[in-house]
Amino acid sequence: MCICGNIAEDNARFILLAFVLAVYMLAGAALFQTLEADLEIRQASEFWRIYNAFKRYHLRNSPHAIQRLHELLYAYGNASSIGIINKRRRWDFPGSFHFVGTIVSTIGYGSTAPQTTAGRAAVVLYGFFGCSGGILFFNLFLERIITFLAWILRSLHLRRLRNRLRQTTLASRRSMRGGSTRDGNKSSLPDILDDEEDVGLEHWKPSVYWVMLYLSLASCVIACSAAALYAPLEGWSYFDAIYFCFVSFATIGFGDFVSTQQTTYPYLHLYRIANFLFLVLGCCCIYSLLNVTSIVIKQGLNLIIQKFRCGPRGMAAPHLPRRKSSIAAIYYPKRRSTKIVARDSIRVDDESDNSRRMSGELISMKDFLSANKVSLAIMQKQLYETAQMSRADNIPIAPTHQTIFKPGAVGPLAIASEKFDHSTGR
Repeated sequence: MCICGNIAEDNARFILLAFVLAVYMLAGAALFQTLEADLEIRQASEFWRIYNAFKRYHLRNSPHAIQRLHELLYAYGNASSIGIINKRRRWDFPGSFHFVGTIVSTIGYGSTAPQTTAGRAAVVLYGFFGCSGGILFFNLFLERIITFLAWILRSLHLRRLRNRLRQTTLASRRSMRGGSTRDGNKSSLPDILDDEEDVGLEHWKPSVYWVMLYLSLASCVIACSAAALYAPLEGWSYFDAIYFCFVSFATIGFGDFVSTQQTTYPYLHLYRIANFLFLVLGCCCIYSLLNVTSIVIKQGLNLIIQKFRCGPRGMAAPHLPRRKSSIAAIYYPKRRSTKIVARDSIRVDDESDNSRRMSGELISMKDFLSANKVSLAIMQKQLYETAQMSRADNIPIAPTHQTIFKPGAVGPLAIASEKFDHSTGR
């Protein structure tokens, strides 16, 4: 079984993802219907049992009394939903700050919402810029995480390289000069190792799997710590607190559990500060983790498309570059000229030390699963490249205006920035 070979890879990936999401949503609907439908029916039956018992024993079928009861229930339901019964004030300054936090972070619990026309109009304008700034903050957080991991990888490698060269040089001098090594260790090292700028961070982009691991661990630590704080102060079970953390950090925001809504808390101001910090850190980590996971899902879709593709297998899909060692950057700075590797792939070798496979190659599972070889930053940039380059039957040509990709330029923000740069440069 195969799909039509004339469908472009971008269109095939889009159609496949839409189909997978549709099946996923249908399966989810069936799952939650099975889990929640019986409880909903029992709760509705319990409400009507209490209602009918109250009407029978206290109202004695008086139409006027029944009407007043309905008015009371309606008013109580509205007051409870907007949080003015047995809740703290929603529109004092701390409550208003909590509200704008749910706007900027795109959580939107729904427990607090403006009731005036002017307030709702302000939400439209305020939310537009607030959500934009929040997404920008999340993207910059992901950039800093990747840059920090790249700096750690480079620092560790340079330290190991210096120690190895120092030990080798000292051993060589002992054998040649009879152990006379009074010059000092630093002078025995190659001068190029003393200049860390020659070994840039672009050669040490971390593996997408390591980034997923670190973000997952950070998210779990933050969620468990936050749940340990929420459970006793809010009166929730620990599992309910974990559930609240995921719904909040993922910016789903159902509103069935909302923190800092009771009238009194011990250490109220400290609790509000801790709640704000947990929400910010949790949203940053989960948002970054979702971005990284989406890259892995995309590569899985590419593999599925390859398996069900008609015709030749040389479809255009981004090939994940291998992380280049700094030793190669030091001792082999010159690259060989461009040569054609296969029908749908061109390897461009220049003097920039930034050679990589073009997006016209299909990623193999061997390369995809090779440890510490997947570059997250290059993968994000290729998301934009694959959307722009035509990959029907023509061999993609390397753009001459392409610049060296920096390790900090990742995420949806980088894709938009690259698009503007290319459009203005043409």
